[in-house]
Amino acid sequence: MSETQYLTVASLTKYLKQKFERDPYLERVYLIGEVSNYRNRQNSHQYFSLKDEKAKINAVMFKSAFQKLKFSPEEGMKVLVIGRISLYEATGQYQIYVEHMEPDGVGALYQALRERQEKLAAEGLFSGEKRALNKYPEKIAVVTSPAGAVIRDIMTTIKRRYPLVELTIFPTLVQGNQAAPDIVSSLKQADEGDFDTIILARGGGSIEDLWPFNEEIVVRTIYSLQTPLISSVGHETDTTLADLVADVRAATPTAAAELAVPNLQEEWLKLKEREQRLLTSMTTRMEKERTRLATVMESYVMKQPHRLYENYSLALDRQVIAFKQAMKNTLYDKEAQFQDVTHRLKQQQPKARIDLASQQADYLERQLLAAKDHYQQKKEQQFIELAAALDMLSPLKTMTRGYSYVTKDEKIIKSVKQVAPQDEMMIHVADGTIQSTVTTIQHTIEGEV
Repeated sequence: MSETQYLTVASLTKYLKQKFERDPYLERVYLIGEVSNYRNRQNSHQYFSLKDEKAKINAVMFKSAFQKLKFSPEEGMKVLVIGRISLYEATGQYQIYVEHMEPDGVGALYQALRERQEKLAAEGLFSGEKRALNKYPEKIAVVTSPAGAVIRDIMTTIKRRYPLVELTIFPTLVQGNQAAPDIVSSLKQADEGDFDTIILARGGGSIEDLWPFNEEIVVRTIYSLQTPLISSVGHETDTTLADLVADVRAATPTAAAELAVPNLQEEWLKLKEREQRLLTSMTTRMEKERTRLATVMESYVMKQPHRLYENYSLALDRQVIAFKQAMKNTLYDKEAQFQDVTHRLKQQQPKARIDLASQQADYLERQLLAAKDHYQQKKEQQFIELAAALDMLSPLKTMTRGYSYVTKDEKIIKSVKQVAPQDEMMIHVADGTIQSTVTTIQHTIEGEV
């Protein structure tokens, strides 16, 4: 074959690209799939994948088309897309150029689930303190469908691991519109019973099948339970809101049963191991104590026991002697103190002090009376002298020597200017008054005697 018959990779890729673009069936394609490998690139073209259970296709959505979306795509969201199929020459991969995209019914469920999860998380339902499981339960309640592999797996596992436990089944709808209220009713009945653990279980399924376990009434009921709850809903990759609020989440019903009860055989082996360890420890301890006892028995103290308390006896004798001497010293000191107090008491007898005080009181009384008489005489003399001095200054005393004073209208006349002819005046003398009338007024020249 000649070399001219070989094509370059670029030529083949370009030919295939033209085939894609000229195919009328690929110009407008309607796809349904789940969003994968999605990373929101702000203000840019978007690159992601669409997949289902068996295949995956790369997708490109240009900025102009992406800005027209009325929702925010998210990882795992199921969507309906319209676009064209073409081949990207640089990598040789075919891809869909998405022109329009909208959430599928399941995609809407994912969106509703996310919003509900954010709401309940904000209230603290998922971050609250989890109840601890009873390690050795006596009674377990299982809330699940009575038919199917789930209940058989749980019963088989528990019977195999821990047949001592009492298992009670609460037949419950786990799918459909009436499932959520039925789940709530069964959970409340189980919580009111005397159970150590509750297992809420269901097999795998689509998001629609598992939706009752995302209902708000179911989540709030689980949060309010007093009994610890293990949730095993769906497969390991499925996560419901019931799983988030449960005290423990198990990947499968079998795992839930294993978490709920211990392995009796393993526990028995642990007990035997601990029993053996305890026996070994006690045997070692006893041998050690026997050796110690033998050593003690061979000691001189045990052979001559009286030596054990000889030192204590000598110490006791010394303490008794010291105590007797201390008592003698104390008694001698107290007798000396008594003699000294008695001597001082005799020197200060109360009768002598009373007699001396009585003499002092008599002396002070005489002194006080003499001082009182002297003070009284002094004051009487002062009174006589003051009365005589006052009498010497009295106007009446002066008037007895021929002096008098004149008044007009009960006012003393001190100047001729105060009277006029024919004025009535009263002349006051030592033994009475004289009424007179002014007839003549004579002024004394200033300076005359």
